[in-house]
Amino acid sequence: MKYTLRQLEVFLAVAQFENITRAAASLAMSQSAASGALQDLERQFNIQLFDRVGKRLQINELGRLLRPQAQALLDRATDLQVGLAQHSEAGNIKLGATLTIGNYLAVELMSRYMADYRGTVSLHVGNTAEVVSMVANFDLDIGLIEGELQHPDLDVQHWRNDDLVVFCAPSHPLAGRRMLDDRDLIAARWILRERGSGTRQAFERAMTGILPDLHVVLELQHTEAIKRAVEQQLGIACLSRIALEDAFAAGRLVPLTVPHRNFHREFFIILHRHKYRSAGIEDWLALCFDGQA
Repeated sequence: MKYTLRQLEVFLAVAQFENITRAAASLAMSQSAASGALQDLERQFNIQLFDRVGKRLQINELGRLLRPQAQALLDRATDLQVGLAQHSEAGNIKLGATLTIGNYLAVELMSRYMADYRGTVSLHVGNTAEVVSMVANFDLDIGLIEGELQHPDLDVQHWRNDDLVVFCAPSHPLAGRRMLDDRDLIAARWILRERGSGTRQAFERAMTGILPDLHVVLELQHTEAIKRAVEQQLGIACLSRIALEDAFAAGRLVPLTVPHRNFHREFFIILHRHKYRSAGIEDWLALCFDGQA
């Protein structure tokens, strides 16, 4: 065999970081050793996997074509190493989740996974666009997202249903209204999630026809920040019911009924189509779909 797993590790690290120094550091190698490993791989097959753009090593078309195969092979080798060592752990899973899922659902799943399968999970929380990008780039094994998605490199599976809820502070003028109509929605001051989030995507879909007329006074990245802003009567907002249940029960926030608008949405699990599904990944998927945890 003309290539080594170490050469593949260097190739994948350079593809991720686009810099030989950072790639070498991630593998605990010297820069010269990493550079030599990449040069040996390219020289052995008389190929070029990266274009040199200043100090960056930008993966080229051939590199992009081979990257999923190299990643899958390295993942299989890692899985085999765990099996040969007869470890009881299922291995580390790199999980990505959008803010609502990460803050209100993922931690419970992680706890169950570590208890039932004795595996470990590292969690990255970001908006939908960020999680999708990281799964597509092999930086994450699995993504749990709120937004709808079509991506040629990703396998998208429906996971569970969710509903957004419009809400306000108990002292807000709309709090006593039985139902809201479009005139109320247009007259209100809105505090929304940032663009690129699944919550914002679902909200904009629900507001089709009046979206340009809405008065958006704040765009915030964090769910808790939006809830605090609403409590301070800076405006009304719309978030997942999952994120609001405690505040509703405590009376800090009040749900508003908007019967003519559809706030239903879905949560999805995403994986790269060429990602090798280790035992740990398969166990995580089984856990997610076990009674729709």
